[in-house]
Amino acid sequence: MSTAAPPGNSRSARQVPCPTCSRPALFAPENAWRPFCSERCRSVDLGAWASERYRVEAKPDPSDDDTDTPAH
Repeated sequence: MSTAAPPGNSRSARQVPCPTCSRPALFAPENAWRPFCSERCRSVDLGAWASERYRVEAKPDPSDDDTDTPAH
């Protein structure tokens, strides 16, 4: 059984787990969807961001506090 790398792959190209499905994904320019394993997994991740399932925590901005604004 041959374990030679496909043409175009460098020996230093590494495999990383796909952030969506955890399958191995080539992390190299040859993989147009890196770090994802496929276009589908990339689209699933983009959809999660668009629907706000992922959030980046941030400290509240004191200037956004409405408690010291007079009521109208």
